[in-house]
Amino acid sequence: MSAVFLDYDTVSRNDLDQSALLRAMPELEFHGLTEPAQIAGRIEGAQILLLNKIVLSRNLIRAAPRLRMIAVAGTGTNNIDLAAAEERGIAVCNVRSYCDRAVTQQVWALILGLTQQLRGYADLVRDGSWTSREAHTGLAYPIRELAGRTFGVVGWGELGRAAAGIAQAFGMRVMIANRPGGPREPGRVDLDQLLAESDVLTLHCPLTPDTRGMIGARELSLMKPDALLINTARGGLIDSHALAAALKEGRLGGAGIDVLAQEPPVDGDPLLDPSIPNLLVTPHVAWAAREARQRCIDEMAANVEDFLAGGRRSRVV
Repeated sequence: MSAVFLDYDTVSRNDLDQSALLRAMPELEFHGLTEPAQIAGRIEGAQILLLNKIVLSRNLIRAAPRLRMIAVAGTGTNNIDLAAAEERGIAVCNVRSYCDRAVTQQVWALILGLTQQLRGYADLVRDGSWTSREAHTGLAYPIRELAGRTFGVVGWGELGRAAAGIAQAFGMRVMIANRPGGPREPGRVDLDQLLAESDVLTLHCPLTPDTRGMIGARELSLMKPDALLINTARGGLIDSHALAAALKEGRLGGAGIDVLAQEPPVDGDPLLDPSIPNLLVTPHVAWAAREARQRCIDEMAANVEDFLAGGRRSRVV
């Protein structure tokens, strides 16, 4: 069975065990990276295609006449023309829940980094201020306790629940938003109420027509001026221009962002402005713990084995 992995270097630093992949596909051909002009040539004879970030258009799918399956190294499939795959009868499988622990760690790394003002205080040590002006460094940035404060969650899936469990361990009160565009549910509140009451707001919902731009200027104006906004879900959930303005004008306490609307941000993004205060931006690495990446490729192998046996494991199409 001819198989090719187009962008293996986006999931591995030569630190993963490939044995599960090779058991499922002994002839698997690995490419570290594939430039757009190289894709058609590399997939022309492939029956199974593995990829992570490569954009697979209708024309490229048409250029692979033998293709039977596409295995995605992650949950999102927005980089694949699913309609074109379905028309051809090509199976598309993703991987779910492989990085829940890693993403939860990132959520809390951002929350604690902002709450404890780690970057600001580390800079005071680095630039010599602690040595030369010790009396002025101890209270240079405000630190607060999280106990008794409100932790708001948008997206009550496995990640939202995991992040909320840690919030409860810190003594926080958890509030859950009703599903955007969905019915009201017992024990949940509408987004406006959640925004107004949350001291920390974390987003864990998919990007859909109902959630795109769900946090804009109006929504940010409802939040407490010392609240934190955390996004490790999808960049398009937040209006970057509105968030940058709120932070610059001191209308929001801080933000921790691991995702942007365009990745990589080759066309720029307002949140890349280094002058924005109380903002931590990381390059979509919440999923990138080695253990999570190993689970990911092992799950890809399991999806392929199941497909070859006639199953529908983790099928999107």
